[in-house]
Amino acid sequence: MGARRRRKRLRRADSFLGIHFDFHADDGCKRIGKNVTRGMVRNIIKHVQPDYIQCDCKGHPGLSSYPTKVGHPAPGFVRDPLRIWRDVTAARGVALYVHYSGVEDHEAVRRHRGWARVGPNRRRDKANTSVFGPYVDELLLPQLKELADKYRVDGAWVDGECWALEPDYGRQVLEAFHRAAHTRAVPRKPTDKRWFAFAEFCREGFRKYLRHYVDEMHAHRRGFQVASNWAFSSFMPEPVSADVDFLSGDFSPNDSVNSARLEARCLAGQGTPWDLMAWSFRWKSGQTCPSTKSVAQLQQEAAVVVALGGGFQVYFRQKRDGSIYDWQMDTMAEVARFCRERQPFCHRSEPVPQVALLYGGAAYYRMGPDLLRPWSGQLDAMKGILRSLLSLHYSVEITMEHHLSGRIDTYPIIIVPEWEYLEKAFKEELLGYVERGGNLLLIGPGAAAMFAKPLGAAFRKRAETRDQWLEYGGNLAAMKTVSRRVSLRDGTQTVGRLFAENETSGRSRPAASIAEYGEGKIAATYLNLGERFNHASTSVARDFLAALVRELFPLPIVRVEGSDTVDVSVNRLGSQLVVNLVNTAGPHADPNVAVFDRVPLIGPLNVSIRTDKRPERVILQPGTRHLPFRFADGAVQLTLPRLDIHEIIVIEDSE
Repeated sequence: MGARRRRKRLRRADSFLGIHFDFHADDGCKRIGKNVTRGMVRNIIKHVQPDYIQCDCKGHPGLSSYPTKVGHPAPGFVRDPLRIWRDVTAARGVALYVHYSGVEDHEAVRRHRGWARVGPNRRRDKANTSVFGPYVDELLLPQLKELADKYRVDGAWVDGECWALEPDYGRQVLEAFHRAAHTRAVPRKPTDKRWFAFAEFCREGFRKYLRHYVDEMHAHRRGFQVASNWAFSSFMPEPVSADVDFLSGDFSPNDSVNSARLEARCLAGQGTPWDLMAWSFRWKSGQTCPSTKSVAQLQQEAAVVVALGGGFQVYFRQKRDGSIYDWQMDTMAEVARFCRERQPFCHRSEPVPQVALLYGGAAYYRMGPDLLRPWSGQLDAMKGILRSLLSLHYSVEITMEHHLSGRIDTYPIIIVPEWEYLEKAFKEELLGYVERGGNLLLIGPGAAAMFAKPLGAAFRKRAETRDQWLEYGGNLAAMKTVSRRVSLRDGTQTVGRLFAENETSGRSRPAASIAEYGEGKIAATYLNLGERFNHASTSVARDFLAALVRELFPLPIVRVEGSDTVDVSVNRLGSQLVVNLVNTAGPHADPNVAVFDRVPLIGPLNVSIRTDKRPERVILQPGTRHLPFRFADGAVQLTLPRLDIHEIIVIEDSE
């Protein structure tokens, strides 16, 4: 009998499902490899059947979990675990990537103080290297080359990168900034003059650092694939300017469904293969021992990602010797089957333009204090508006400014969620879009003030945070948030009212207005909605937003009735229209619930899908179940009796 033919390893661009392991080796790891066996790795592959595996190599402490000759190895090894991972994955046709901590490397800056970032207090950073310094050439690149040459790994998932970047006050950095900016000023906080210029100088330092090591590795070994964790994502909302092979990030272990909803939409439009990583465990703040998530939890998180066309992977922790918790592979195997069933109908599908929710990168980069990590609430407004729109069953894309260039007119509506700065050229582009028949909705007085003239609005006094009540549809809701008084042009349509008390007998002012502009419409709210929905949602605010969106965009492709916990994603896969329905019910956002073992069933759901003609068939996937439907008024109308976690409606036309 001949030898079994070895399966060809997939490149990351063609991969869909992966599994990630790491343990961030430290100086307490003295018997690495003791329980790492070929049988362990074969069992993972047998159960999960992944396209790729990512395993530990060097974590944030900076000590390598394999016996490196060029880096800083952990104290002790029984055997070389990386050799075992590589030999078994290569024999089974599974790609192997290493988890490598980049900018954050505690051991490197301990041994080489000159490699460290310098803080505003002139102290050397004890965790993070300087992207302007020699670390990249003296450690990162030599070690990646060792991994490529000695172990023949397929690539690296580089962690601790853009989100570890902080302003660098090293002497040589400041001298370079002074030369570039023609100033001797040293801004130290976001309110200082020239802060934005200095922040952008540091961001550009990271871009150059990233481009340097990616290009060097591609030149060193053809086929070596690299991603920098969270580069060109919600953390870094800009065009992809480095030759990375894929984009990736590990979304939050807590409130994971909402995290995935945002992060997937930020990566989906970047034009580069992408995947997202779920954490397999969760814990409550203040606790140190996490609980492994259930199959249902991980399937729900996977559904959010794959419904938007992305790849999916799950992170499981390794033990301190580099071995794994074998029982967890049974959980991952069920999650993997769930994903594989959906892969043919989801992977690399393209969204059909419906609602464009603007991620204002120019505004984000001016907000501070972070450089490339939105951890100070900068995205709260966008998160809130996204969650509200999804609860209303709109198919939403998060679009950065560059995503709209050349295709802005394909979107029936664009929503600006409380961004208070837009570049002049982009504002003009938005107004041109409205003049040609587009619809623009501005959320919040800051966004509205940039378009006062086309709105026909005269703003009175400054914006202020105050107690107020929003009235819509005869109901009131408390909205302690930023608002601003306006006087509107005669005849302007208003929506909703704002009252100073929790009753409608007193004086009121407009909560929103809608004006015609050219062939289209421009609307604005004069209070913030997104950050309130994110932290204290109300049905009144949701219905108020729904009324505004319906006025501007009355005919979405898909309508769903029966539950407000259904995310809708309308995609095209080849010539087929594909409608993803994801059940987001359950306590996934409750900080007091670490693990739940089922997602509540919802249904029946009444679904209407607009099409150009009556389709030949309507199929429910996975499972190829023919759905009964009727075609009336240009729409497929059907009832879905129940929605478990994720179902896909495929509209099949005759050839």
